[in-house]
This record gives sequence, C-alpha cells and structure tokens, in this order.
Amino acid sequence: MPSNQKKLRKPAIVLTQTDHKRLLLLAERFADQNAEIADFLLSELERARIVEDERIATDVVRMGSSVHFTTDLGEDRQVTLVYPGKADIAEGKISVLTPIGAALIGLKAGHSIDWTTRDGRVCRLTVESVNQPQDPAEL
Repeated sequence: MPSNQKKLRKPAIVLTQTDHKRLLLLAERFADQNAEIADFLLSELERARIVEDERIATDVVRMGSSVHFTTDLGEDRQVTLVYPGKADIAEGKISVLTPIGAALIGLKAGHSIDWTTRDGRVCRLTVESVNQPQDPAEL
C-alpha cells in the first residue's frame, strides 16, 4: 500500500459507554460554537468501538487520561484529556473539544493519527503512553 494511503487510514479507537454518551451530548451542544471540531469529534464517536466501562484497556486514552505523545512537528508532550470546563493549558489539561484532544480520544499507546491544527496544517501524533486517573469520579 502506498505510504500516503496508509497515512490517511485512521487507527481503530475504543470508547467506554460512559465517555461515548457524554461526548456525544457535548459535541451536539458544541456544534453551534465550532461546527468543525464538533463534526470531527462526532465522526470519531461514530467509528469508535464501544465497550463497557470496566472492560476498557488501561492503555486506551479516555477522559481524564494522562497522555504522553509526540508529533511530527517535534513536540513531546504530557497532557491530561479533560472536558472543556476543566481545560488549563498551563496545567497541561487539554479539552476534548480541541483538534488535538478530539484526535487523542480512544487511541491506544503506540497508535498514530493525523489531525488538523487550528491554522489548517495536517500533523501526525503518536501516543507513547497512557495513564488512567486515580479517581474517575473527579472527571
């Protein structure tokens, strides 16, 4: 397969039932404010495999996960994926309603995905490792 076609293929993603339900409602409510990001998140939710909350693997990015990722732009970052109200770049908390946040949800360690920056560039990120929150109730 030509490398440019392979690069366009998205990796399989997995979401918990709870994350899927909450993110679906969030994306639908956010559609009027930023249709492009809401549509991207909705497309990710549509293609996700949904599992019971307790059956999610520990190396899958879910809400509240701490994620170490690298990009083809030379970035090497550690962030926590949160809902918009808890986002704080200074603390490394990024919203799922950002291009990179929506790209991260459901990925496993070792997986890569292309995402479009706010200025329209297509970049590639690779999840290096995932750590789950100690207390999911804090989400």
